[in-house]
Amino acid sequence: MTTLYIPLDTSAIAMGADALADAFHDEAARRGIELRIVRNGSRGMHWLEPLVEVQTPAGRVAYGPVSLADVPSVLEAAHGNGGQHPLCHGPTEDIPFLHRQERLTFARVGVIDPLDLADYEAHEGFSGLRKALAMAPADIVSEVTDSGLRGRGGAAFPTGIKWRTVLDTPAPRKFIVCNADEGDSGTFSDRMLMEGDPLSLIEGMAIAGIAVGATRGYLYVRSEYPQAEAVLSRALALAREAGWLGEDIQGSGQSFDIELRRGAGAYICGEETALLESLEGRRGMVRAKPPLPAIRGLFGCPTVINNVISLATIPVILARGADHYRDFGMGKSRGTLPFQIAGNIRQGGLVEKAFGTTLRELLIDYGGGSASGRPLRAVQVGGPLGAYLPESQWDTPLDYEAFMGISAMLGHGGIVAFDDTVDMAAMAEYAMEFCAIESCGKCTPCRIGSVRGTEVIQKIRRNEAREDQAGLLRELCDTMLAGSLCALGGMTPYPVLSALEHFPEDFGLARAPTAPQTA
Repeated sequence: MTTLYIPLDTSAIAMGADALADAFHDEAARRGIELRIVRNGSRGMHWLEPLVEVQTPAGRVAYGPVSLADVPSVLEAAHGNGGQHPLCHGPTEDIPFLHRQERLTFARVGVIDPLDLADYEAHEGFSGLRKALAMAPADIVSEVTDSGLRGRGGAAFPTGIKWRTVLDTPAPRKFIVCNADEGDSGTFSDRMLMEGDPLSLIEGMAIAGIAVGATRGYLYVRSEYPQAEAVLSRALALAREAGWLGEDIQGSGQSFDIELRRGAGAYICGEETALLESLEGRRGMVRAKPPLPAIRGLFGCPTVINNVISLATIPVILARGADHYRDFGMGKSRGTLPFQIAGNIRQGGLVEKAFGTTLRELLIDYGGGSASGRPLRAVQVGGPLGAYLPESQWDTPLDYEAFMGISAMLGHGGIVAFDDTVDMAAMAEYAMEFCAIESCGKCTPCRIGSVRGTEVIQKIRRNEAREDQAGLLRELCDTMLAGSLCALGGMTPYPVLSALEHFPEDFGLARAPTAPQTA
């Protein structure tokens, strides 16, 4: 029997993977070839999608990007145990883009059938949860703390400290909430994980529940991810049927279950307190803190709110130990981060690397330079609220503290590249306009400041008292940084100020402006 792997990932489906799977079935039937097709997750090499892999005695061999017209010839090569073909890239694991990665969180993505429990367990699945079921809650929290894991959603808050706060807060009910409202531009690691290895997320949430004494979890998925929602729904049902969710998990006496909720389509609901408002049935608006959600969160109860990647990393930490995970990374940034390379880039995709690599390595060694063939000029790291970085900063280690030192952030690991045709003044205007559109409206610096900021940048671009307006823009950004309730208003100045600082010529300025002097 010939076994093919064709991704069910959204990126592959967008490139025709569903039709391709049907075509392989039909062609195999026509030729009398016994064929098995496994719908796996994406390997993260998006420029090769749809990527088709064939199982051979020596491992998998990759072909891509495969079109409908290629089906007969690729099937013939595949039937010959991965024979030569113009689209053949050799053994999948030897492709340089994949071979040089350090995959911990994404170790199973693209490898297993995401909806096959036996396949999941054969690749270390549920090992972490089995271990957790035999541990005291405080010991689980200590293991997570010792690993050095920090929140992968952007804030980088130590996960173990958050869990310890919830564990130590007495309450009749506690909750685990997974923030899967991945709305940043250039980010897709949450989606890839949910579609390619949903059981790792379920396992991580269950471990979190056992660790802090929660019996209920909510998985809040953005409305624009219908495929992820469908895969998660099926995975949740499989986990319940097999006794990994629900009452008395695997006869342990421990109980935990998860409810899947669809987001309402608002960017602000990626902010943890606005997400809680949405889960409780209200409009997504930011809450003032304190109290922290870990003390008074969902329905007024202590709540762990973690990002998809944070929770999906928990199983490998429990299974292999905190020391194993902590051995990756640098400084206070331990472990790995799935970096997502997008924008004007030749080889876009997902690269999981230990902290300490550089933007230049990701852009050139993995990304292959610009898709246009022109020189790369600027890179935005950390989503629409991230700073624009010039080439002079591309050798800064990808580390939380190192990026803080250059007034930037890693955020969720999204990297968007721009070539030398980009107008950075236009990008700064877009950043302010984005904030104005997506603001929940609760605080004045964000609600009003973003609108005024957009207007000021427009005046600069029209050369209306350009120098004065540029100084006013910096002063407005200072107000937004210091006075906004949440990161939307508080971090929108990052892309604006970095564009002003590093690319003043695009604003018609000879030098970066300073705020006007006050008496």
